[in-house]
Amino acid sequence: MRKLLLTTTALMVMAGEGFGADITRPVLKAPPAPLPVASWSGCYVAGGGGYGFWNLDTSLSEIGTLVGSAVTSGGRGWFGTVGGGCDLQVSGSWVIGVFGDYDFGGIRGDITLPLFGLVGHEKLTSAWAVGGRIGYLITPSILTYVSGGYTEARFSGAELFFPTVPPADLALNVPARTYSGWFLGGGFEYNLSWLPGLFWRTEYRLAEYDRRSTDILDTKGGSPTDFTANSKPFVQTIRSELVWRFNWSR
Repeated sequence: MRKLLLTTTALMVMAGEGFGADITRPVLKAPPAPLPVASWSGCYVAGGGGYGFWNLDTSLSEIGTLVGSAVTSGGRGWFGTVGGGCDLQVSGSWVIGVFGDYDFGGIRGDITLPLFGLVGHEKLTSAWAVGGRIGYLITPSILTYVSGGYTEARFSGAELFFPTVPPADLALNVPARTYSGWFLGGGFEYNLSWLPGLFWRTEYRLAEYDRRSTDILDTKGGSPTDFTANSKPFVQTIRSELVWRFNWSR
């Protein structure tokens, strides 16, 4: 009987120790799943505005013969822009894409001809561009990139006059014309996290256009004169846009 009592007591002590151990043993939980990282792959639309400068290198020819030396004139002003494109995130932090945009407004300035200081007021009325870009994600929310591609720019016509006081009208004009060329740019794009899908982009862009020869017209009759203006524009812009990405989510 005594042996049975001791055995029962020992079993109760061992059971109590096991039960206590079960109570005090910490409960292990699975680590929380990492938050999904948003992908920059997808398409977007953009809109905004900026400030621009243009320079125009112009020479003058009379019946194919160069008259005087080339002169440089220019203009500056504000413009609006709209556009869109698609991006693809590759190799983790790299982003490549294609895009197109259209600038509108009036970057106003003067065209100066190397003949008795003839001047005409004109403006860059519009420009469009298509191209590609490649960028690197500094952080998951900040993209730095370079861009490049093809562009065309439309310049208004210019009525020519002598810059006297008052100006002397010559009844001559340089008609409106379109230049084609290339552009290079670079900038940053930032995720405005307070609204999913909304981004802010700022970009500097330099465009160089091909030289174009344009007959100077007689304003009264609309017929060409013996003079031809040979012009080559360079345009610099700084633009800031809001970008809406269709597929952005976390």
